[in-house]
Amino acid sequence: MKIDKNIIKELTDYLNEFNLTEIEYTDKDTKIKVSKSNSSSSSQVVSVASSTLASTKEKPKTVSGTEVKSPIIGTAYHSPEPGAKKFAEVGKRIKKGETIMIVEAMKTMNHVPSTADGIIKEICVEDGQPVEYGQTIIIVE
Repeated sequence: MKIDKNIIKELTDYLNEFNLTEIEYTDKDTKIKVSKSNSSSSSQVVSVASSTLASTKEKPKTVSGTEVKSPIIGTAYHSPEPGAKKFAEVGKRIKKGETIMIVEAMKTMNHVPSTADGIIKEICVEDGQPVEYGQTIIIVE
């Protein structure tokens, strides 16, 4: 697959012009996502990911356990601050209502509570990863 560099350049210009941190472009079977880091240094880091949509359409997994979903769009964090103890770890017993993750949206840290009692079977998102509304963030068994 050949990637059109003009599209990447244009998306990067939009990032700077509108002061965005991430932008995504989809056309037929190509998906391009351009983002820049929130580093305090003056250098700009731009990463580009491209894939065909056919490969992203997988068969849904069979899930055993209770899925805890993100209540909002934002960035997921496993701990209250970098280097601190994580809220949730695989194998840890949690209670309903206990904070399992933080989702940052518009500079607001939103604590996400567990919707079930049980043991954490799987953490479905990485620390610092963007999440969508309704996306499964952990599975409790």
